[in-house]
Amino acid sequence: MDRFEPNLRIPGPTALPPTVREAGARQMINHRGPEFAAMLDRILTGMKPFFGTTSDVAMLTCAGSGGLEAAIVNTLSPGDPVLAVSIGSFGDRFAKIAAIYGADVMKMEVEWGKAADPAVVREAFAEHPGYRAVLLTHNETSTGVMNPIPVLAAAIRDVAPDALILVDSVSGLGAVPFEMDAWGVDLVVTGSQKAWMAAPGLAMIAASPRAWEAMGTATMPRFYLDLRAHRDAAANGQTPFTPAIGVVFQVDEGIRLMQAEGAASIFARHEACAAASRAGLQALGFELFADQRFASRTVTAAKLPENHDWKAFNGAIKAHGVVLAGGQGKLAGKIFRLGHLGSVTVEEILGAIATLETVSREQGRRLTPGSSVGAAYAAAVESLGAAGIGAPTAATVPA
Repeated sequence: MDRFEPNLRIPGPTALPPTVREAGARQMINHRGPEFAAMLDRILTGMKPFFGTTSDVAMLTCAGSGGLEAAIVNTLSPGDPVLAVSIGSFGDRFAKIAAIYGADVMKMEVEWGKAADPAVVREAFAEHPGYRAVLLTHNETSTGVMNPIPVLAAAIRDVAPDALILVDSVSGLGAVPFEMDAWGVDLVVTGSQKAWMAAPGLAMIAASPRAWEAMGTATMPRFYLDLRAHRDAAANGQTPFTPAIGVVFQVDEGIRLMQAEGAASIFARHEACAAASRAGLQALGFELFADQRFASRTVTAAKLPENHDWKAFNGAIKAHGVVLAGGQGKLAGKIFRLGHLGSVTVEEILGAIATLETVSREQGRRLTPGSSVGAAYAAAVESLGAAGIGAPTAATVPA
């Protein structure tokens, strides 16, 4: 932690490790030259284990939402029946993109704070068996819910083996286990500004052989987002258009750090930070918003007490150097969100909880000093112990 910089605890963009920041300041290189080709290969190859796939990965210069748009336009045609399973704001966005491009979208709206129910998804196919694709959100940052993708995918495969399964894992992939091939998922989207510990600007997409085959018959318009063009260019060590080279430098360094830490340790660290966040917030008297059976491991949402002014509360928290996220859409002013993904450490979470306790006490809430931090630390220790890792330290993540 750096007292001269805020403790950035939003669900993205995430704080950057020092070497990632330095990588982004490098001099430009020829994006048609051998140095870039080697870097692109490191990135696309290095990401495959986190996707859980042996299939090709494409890297696009755009935000995560651009990746979602690419998922739609590359695999579908206007008029295709699509089941969009929405558990929050970003599920709504995925559905909206498909509808704008002419898909016949049936949106299944799940109560915010809940995960999708595989049985209800099965029922949707019983009523309308011809869906060409299903849109799923892996980690919904607007509500702090993580969908059970392997169970949902298994249910879809059981009732509709030919349906394409397209997954938004912008804020999940890289922080938690994902097994695209084993689960039968056809396309997964992620973004550079989340678990990959880099600045915004790149979307990475992995597609199954079925999805790549679907791109040959899909007729939605696409040019810049054409994944086949990106795959063909990558085979020659290039991108079809000028990439965000500074962000590419950062993702390359971020993957190097992730490989040094190891996937198991990364996942355990995120679990511990999530456990600490939930325990600390509850010790402060906040009610958690998400169904805890499906609580996100990258962001925790908590309800604001009745008549609690979010602007005043948030302003005081910012004055103490911690940056949280408020609620989105219909949850604005009703919840706040504490992000814990990317290069996050348990130490940073404990610092955020300590600040929340300080502000809560300043605003008249009766709390035993240090009680929330103690609860958060105990939860982190228990989580790391379950993963076979010792007590948390500032060096839990590589520098």
